[in-house]
Amino acid sequence: MSKFPIDIIIPWVDSNDPEWRAEKMKYSPENTADDRESRYRDWDTIKYVLRSIDKFMPWVNKVFFVTWGHTPEWLNKECSKLVIVNHRDYIPEKYLPTFSSHAIELNFHRIEGLSENFIYFNDDLLALAPLAEEDFFVDGVPCDYAILNVINTANRGSVQDVALSDVEIINDHFDKNEAMRNNRSKWNSSKYGKDLIRTQMLKRWPYFTGFLSMHQCNAFAKSTFEEVWDKEYDVLDSTCSHKFRTHRDVNQWLMRYWQLASGNFVPIKPYGKLCSIEDDGNEKILQVLNTPSYKTCVINDNVTVTDEAKINKIKEEVTGYLDQVFPDKSSFEL
Repeated sequence: MSKFPIDIIIPWVDSNDPEWRAEKMKYSPENTADDRESRYRDWDTIKYVLRSIDKFMPWVNKVFFVTWGHTPEWLNKECSKLVIVNHRDYIPEKYLPTFSSHAIELNFHRIEGLSENFIYFNDDLLALAPLAEEDFFVDGVPCDYAILNVINTANRGSVQDVALSDVEIINDHFDKNEAMRNNRSKWNSSKYGKDLIRTQMLKRWPYFTGFLSMHQCNAFAKSTFEEVWDKEYDVLDSTCSHKFRTHRDVNQWLMRYWQLASGNFVPIKPYGKLCSIEDDGNEKILQVLNTPSYKTCVINDNVTVTDEAKINKIKEEVTGYLDQVFPDKSSFEL
């Protein structure tokens, strides 16, 4: 056992489960914000996510598979690395049921048996090359990139609305100039390459204007979640009380930003590639999957068609590509 065991958390939902859909419908009228189908749609990528972890991250201690209660029929529940976690197992009862990823994420620290060091994956994020423990933690300290950015509020209801809420809280607790001065080498690491320009241009502002956030996996200390809950209980409690993602919520980015502002991180070079599932033609996804320079890839849902036959055809296309790249079963499969 490593001195600093590292776990992975992957939330997953079966959007086709009739019982889940029925329960969701009971609460849908309450929703005034983000209840788009793309927030829940399953593209059958999770099988390949687990194959990629098995192939490129064999050192992982445990994979905590977080679910409403359903599991894929092919999942090997006896796998020694797999821990199946029901929402009821760790989310306080007063927040349940929940259909908000924010409530699911913000309570991760309550999962029984979770190590202090863990990586948050999504069910559409794949490892594409060998990844080492040191890509995520060094001597128990999370690895990340501290790069200043601005929050883009050009569109109403975008995810930047959440980022704004997160950064407001960071500015309440941290003095930007002091935070950067105390960790000067971390904020000016050559590993950030040309992205250092962002930080240099925004350094003169007296407060944090935002942080560069790529849609990739993030390394977390469980104790960070505990600290933020202790200091901002009312805000997190309010967010978790919403059954669906709602205007001015906070999310797990708050914990990441907290680690950056407090200096609790080791600088790394930003990596990974974001690509989208589109209505017509997804050959670019196969190109990304076969690009050796990418360590990870997120396959985001950007489909606008609603015809079920068309959606199934797109799904067959994408999973066909994934099967070419990850043809071998993992230990997580029957």
